[in-house]
Amino acid sequence: MARFGYYNEDLLALHDAEAKRRQNLQNEVLEKWKVDAKSIKAENGDMLQKEAREVAAERIEASARSDDEYDRVTILWDCLGIIESWRLAKAEPLRTELLTEGEFYRSDNIIPPPIKHEWWRQILSGKFLDVIFDCPHEIHELTSSAPIHDIVKALDEKQKEVLYYLAIRLWTPQRLAALRGQTDRNIRKVYAKMIEDIQEKLFGRLYLRYENYLNLTTSQVAFVEWYIGEHGKGTIRADLPEKEKTALRREEDE
Repeated sequence: MARFGYYNEDLLALHDAEAKRRQNLQNEVLEKWKVDAKSIKAENGDMLQKEAREVAAERIEASARSDDEYDRVTILWDCLGIIESWRLAKAEPLRTELLTEGEFYRSDNIIPPPIKHEWWRQILSGKFLDVIFDCPHEIHELTSSAPIHDIVKALDEKQKEVLYYLAIRLWTPQRLAALRGQTDRNIRKVYAKMIEDIQEKLFGRLYLRYENYLNLTTSQVAFVEWYIGEHGKGTIRADLPEKEKTALRREEDE
């Protein structure tokens, strides 16, 4: 019986031979990449394996000169893209609908209990703001924090859409990529870069208040200290004596 829609046995044999050649070439390219990465790691003992593999891939790409070598580079990056997609897919939860009190329902529940949904509970209690501004273009109105409001409002419309669907609606990158006609890898890149920019701007807004012991919420203080430890910018402030804390509170109250 003919396979893969081939009715000519010669074409079928050519197809199998090409598939086998391509598979062998992929194995050869990946093996060379791993060997180069081990060599780089051996030369730099303190280097992580992930960093060594990145350097190895960059060197293979930079050394390509002929068509055959460029073909091998393309195969390598295709394989690395597939590996990265597998790795990220394992870490991502199944599509869910977020409900109140941290409770999750799988998407196979076509009609979740509406009375338990936070959206309905807010409407029934007369709180309409989250419902009115429940769209990507008004996402900045969903926060009462002035720094976050200003930073998110300054984002362009595409960034707001990505932030809304991934952070508010908890969509997966694959689902958003299908909506926007992009790859999920591109969505992740845009989201990661946007979050980095937001964190940098938010740190710039909060650090001056943190440095001068002005009022900040517990989460804001935790964010500033995390950012300092993560990026090495600024210094962790020392604890004020109780008398100075009381004096600062009085000044702010006045």
